[in-house]
Amino acid sequence: MTCVSFITDYGLADGFVAACHGVILRTVPTARILDITHLVPPGDVRRAAAVLAQTVESLPRGVHLAVVDPGVGTARRAVALRAAGGDLVGPDNGLLIAAAERLGGVQAAVTLPVPAGTPATFHGRDVFAPAAAELAGGTELAALGAPLDPATLVRLPAPHARLRPDGVLEAEVLLVDTFGNVQLAAAGPLLADAGLHPPARARLWAVALDAGDAGTDPATRVTELAVGVTFASVQSGELVLYVDAAGMAALAVRDGDAARALAVAPADRLAICRVGDGD
Repeated sequence: MTCVSFITDYGLADGFVAACHGVILRTVPTARILDITHLVPPGDVRRAAAVLAQTVESLPRGVHLAVVDPGVGTARRAVALRAAGGDLVGPDNGLLIAAAERLGGVQAAVTLPVPAGTPATFHGRDVFAPAAAELAGGTELAALGAPLDPATLVRLPAPHARLRPDGVLEAEVLLVDTFGNVQLAAAGPLLADAGLHPPARARLWAVALDAGDAGTDPATRVTELAVGVTFASVQSGELVLYVDAAGMAALAVRDGDAARALAVAPADRLAICRVGDGD
């Protein structure tokens, strides 16, 4: 049985997801389709790319179909990729690259043809799902389209994360999950490099994109928090900095919503230092 994972911004109120399922199952009736999520905010390629990358290593080897495609019907390429750990299908807008790297890196790529007369607005059903089905059914990648130099694939800008010379960890918000937990773009080891390990205390504040290595602006709201291991490292309603299940630095409020409490959203930039550093 071949697994096809599926992630989109289609939502659940319409028949878009079912139509794509149907295309796959009509070609490969034995395929098992695993829906990662279809609730990606409309057109949010960065979020979809992060969610896909953080999920693929937990999935069976197979085909990973990803369709968050604000450029559908334009000159953006439709592609299929082969990585060491599986195949990926979707638009060439940066959506697939981080997942492909988690699966060992892109080994080969092809451009998928868009047949004449194909509607311009539903390539998920008419281009990507058929290609995923072909791969799931055993068709070779090279048979799906013209070869493509992997070096020409579109890549998203790397999310911002760095340890400043003054010992302050600076990172952008990468994801906010359904619980309001705030995942930062900093991997766990960067926390240790900044001395942010349990049971330290830390200070957190928002920084402007052009702030450089300046210290904390006196007018900036500074929040003190604990560095812990899990939500229960603090009391109910308290803020904790920890390494999440994806190995990334994250912020949570026990029994609460950290994103709401801190008034942050993806792409916002935060600075964190141990109490006594970066002042």
